[in-house]
Amino acid sequence: MTTQRVLPQSKETLLQNYNKRLKDDIRSIMDNFTEIIKTAKIEDETQVSRPTQAEQDHYEMHVRAANIVRAGESLMKLVSDLKQFLILNDFPSVNDAISLQNQQLRSLQEECDKKLMSLRDEIAIDLYELEEEYYSSRYK
Repeated sequence: MTTQRVLPQSKETLLQNYNKRLKDDIRSIMDNFTEIIKTAKIEDETQVSRPTQAEQDHYEMHVRAANIVRAGESLMKLVSDLKQFLILNDFPSVNDAISLQNQQLRSLQEECDKKLMSLRDEIAIDLYELEEEYYSSRYK
């Protein structure tokens, strides 16, 4: 029974920004990985010598790997930002958690009160019986 909450415009914009960052970083990882795989193929003779081509491919792979790492770090930052956004802006669930805790503590208090009342009644009965025994005894 979840209800859709209407977010203020700034929060909605922020969420759209997070979604865009996510898509851009994922696309960057996929594109760079695809290009690394393409670069790994050995092509037929070109005008560039093999050692030069190998060095160029090596450099390109390093740059693309660095781009993948950068996109991964950006995704980790995005996860951190989303956690922070959720913690700072999820007042209904925080209020629900507080209400639930409050309700549990109240029921525990009622249970303790009932047990204390029962114990008080039992002690009163026992005390009454002891007093009767004492006052009706011939050894007072």
